[in-house]
Amino acid sequence: MKIMTTAAALALLCSAPWTIAQTPAQPGGPWVADLGNGRYQNPILYADYSDPDAIRVGATFYMTASSFSNAPGLPLLQSTDMVNWELVGHALPKLVPAQAFATPQPGKGVWAPSLRHHAGKFWIFYPDPDFGVYVITATSFAGPWSEPHLLLPGKGIIDPSPLWDDDGKAYLVHAWARSRAGFNNILTLREMDPEARTLLDQRGKDIIDGNKLSGYTTLEGPKFYKKDGYYYIFAPAGGVEHGWQSVFRSRTIAGPYQDRIVMAQGASTTNGPHQGAWVDDLKGRDWFYHFQDKRAYGRIVHLQPMRWHDGWPVIGEDKDGKGTGEPVLVHDKPAGKDSGIKAPPAGDEFNAAKLGLQWQWNANEAPGWYELTAKQGSLRLHAQAAPVAGSVRDVPSVLTQKFPAPAFTVDTRIEVHGDLSRAGLVVLGIQYAWIGVQQGKNGRELVLATCAEPAAACKEQVQVLRPVDQGGNNRTDKQALYLRAQVSDGAVVRFSYSQDGKQYTLAGQPFTASVGRWVGAQVGLLATRVPGASGAPAYLDADYFRVGK
Repeated sequence: MKIMTTAAALALLCSAPWTIAQTPAQPGGPWVADLGNGRYQNPILYADYSDPDAIRVGATFYMTASSFSNAPGLPLLQSTDMVNWELVGHALPKLVPAQAFATPQPGKGVWAPSLRHHAGKFWIFYPDPDFGVYVITATSFAGPWSEPHLLLPGKGIIDPSPLWDDDGKAYLVHAWARSRAGFNNILTLREMDPEARTLLDQRGKDIIDGNKLSGYTTLEGPKFYKKDGYYYIFAPAGGVEHGWQSVFRSRTIAGPYQDRIVMAQGASTTNGPHQGAWVDDLKGRDWFYHFQDKRAYGRIVHLQPMRWHDGWPVIGEDKDGKGTGEPVLVHDKPAGKDSGIKAPPAGDEFNAAKLGLQWQWNANEAPGWYELTAKQGSLRLHAQAAPVAGSVRDVPSVLTQKFPAPAFTVDTRIEVHGDLSRAGLVVLGIQYAWIGVQQGKNGRELVLATCAEPAAACKEQVQVLRPVDQGGNNRTDKQALYLRAQVSDGAVVRFSYSQDGKQYTLAGQPFTASVGRWVGAQVGLLATRVPGASGAPAYLDADYFRVGK
């Protein structure tokens, strides 16, 4: 076999559209944290599980994360060894108030949650910065979960974390969002009833003021713990891209609190590091989950070793012995039960009675958006009305999943039927691109459309790749198209298409995926129709959605 040099390959890649022969990507996640030799690599989740909180109950570990305006919300992840995680569901089928999230609300919705197990129940406290702090509970982690109860109404109240004290009293600490409250950098303590139904004070007490601490900005994301007579608040500061992790401690719950920076980027390649959870393994050794902001890839999850020195945690590797650790990239695994290599699902063959758990909508799901029984082994995505010139970001019925790795390939086979205005494979962020079918003046066209403007209003730049049909009586409704998106390091996307699933033609120029509003880029499927069009059925059938290396 002749080996092409790197330079030659790059030159060929950057040339005009050309045809390539490749086999479709196989199902399964392309990122594995478990190295198979008793060690693991960070991140343990190379996907946008932002603001993770985690706990151990018995021999099992549990995690949830922010989900913002995607629905369902509050992903539920489970592990037996702290490294290999499965997605077992979502705690929030629909965002509330339901009508407020019937349309996309980028950056709103479910912000950083806290997960706890208390009095025989799982609890999630989550904030919506526009409505307040909600509480939901479940006896089984996979659900069902209770309807959200609004514990603390108000704007700008974020990042709640509860603590049930030894004397039976219960408390909540939270941060503030400047965008709604007009201020931030402050942590506030509230007293609540042990069932988390009501608060027992009028305003609470500001117990930590970052404005009075040298160099502190954007103090947020508190997690509340108690150990050896100390109250500990783990809280990051300095911003998600360039900040650090601090810990505050006090002998009394209302303070005063001492502070210490316990983890920072230092000489490591892990920027942030930001906001997470203290968890012990099955041998009592301590660990800390946190996220790293990777722009288009979202806020990916790392696991750091943690130890105690003089009553303070030290997270990561403390190279100079001063108490501030740096994130590690490779480490021995925690003590847990080996259940084999696990990862959240990526891709879907559409053979099951339900969509894969990784799928989320761009807003609360409405009846009739999709079917899995209309055509055996296929997803039928019914086209929803949307302005032809409008932005895909404004379409509620876009079906998406997270980027699962730094480099991966998505393959799908679609057929379109009826008067669709847009249908195909989309990479969605503040900037977005999609490849698929558009209704042109002379019939359907295969197009590559891009939105390079970050503004709310976006005029798509459309490149016609080839006609799909000529319209009229000669139109073939069920002509199959094979679509592909290849994502390489740096979130650079190359789209391509095929008529037989074997020979692929590259489409247009590379597109660099972008971050969304507080979320990473997403990849998924789109089907829309012109508002007011005839009531004849219009839909996209997808035979599979395969994600691989």
